[in-house]
Amino acid sequence: MMASLGLLLLAGQTGRQAPVFPSEVRLVLLHPTVRNSQGELVTGLDRGAFKVYENGRLQPITLFHRDDVPVSLGILIDNSGSMGRLRAKVEAAALTFARASNPQDEMFVLNFADKPSLDVPLTTDPRALEAGIARLDSIGGTAMRDALDFAEAYLNEHARRDRKALLLITDGNDNASVTPADRVRKLAERSDIVVYAIGLLAGGEGSKAKRAHDELDELAERTGGFAHYPPSVDEVEAAALGIAHQIRCQYTLGYTPSNPALDGSYRRLRVEVSASEHLSVRARSGYRATPEGVAKAQPERDGRE
Repeated sequence: MMASLGLLLLAGQTGRQAPVFPSEVRLVLLHPTVRNSQGELVTGLDRGAFKVYENGRLQPITLFHRDDVPVSLGILIDNSGSMGRLRAKVEAAALTFARASNPQDEMFVLNFADKPSLDVPLTTDPRALEAGIARLDSIGGTAMRDALDFAEAYLNEHARRDRKALLLITDGNDNASVTPADRVRKLAERSDIVVYAIGLLAGGEGSKAKRAHDELDELAERTGGFAHYPPSVDEVEAAALGIAHQIRCQYTLGYTPSNPALDGSYRRLRVEVSASEHLSVRARSGYRATPEGVAKAQPERDGRE
């Protein structure tokens, strides 16, 4: 499920040398977000505040980190015909998201209509991102699943950061993909890529809007992200800013599964957090125990160019 995360992270705040794991140690990684009862992000918790359960069994946390770690990010923008009137607001939101992210993040821009188009490969250059986000040719259908399939493969092959995420902005139901929904679900179970979605579904047709809503919700829940539905396009920029802030305020937890078998089974995950005040935690709901799903621990690249 999870790409390898560098063990050097453990030494980040203390200056102590990170522990060395045997080469065959395999880690499951989670990136939980914690909020208080007012909905505010909580970032100062220590390792002892967290418990992780796999299929109901408590797992010992062997890796913990709470710094703003650079991420490899993809911005996926629905460029179908119905987005034409929304495009200016969506572009502004995408730029706000990019500017609010960690300066060491690398990002790519993928526009999609009848098919996905990689307009900006992974880069840390903000000017390249601005040029790729700006489009004037909204036309065609909505191949959202094709775009997600392409984006996940691209990140897994080219990302230089160990944390990976996608921001999807769309206004409707998928009506053009050749990628089946089941494939996207399985990719989410085997991958450590967190998906965030902004659904501009206000005023959409009942059954179609509900179908799109359900698909975005399921995808986000499976990966540990969330889907946000602004009541109007005027609020999409605030939604994008909130997602960028959340990504920068996540924890990283890692554990070696007590059941190490890579048998293809689906393992359900639950993260609990305890503190003096009532807190809620959001993290991915499970993973698929395959060779692609649980990665060997290895030193991470440091995120510098």
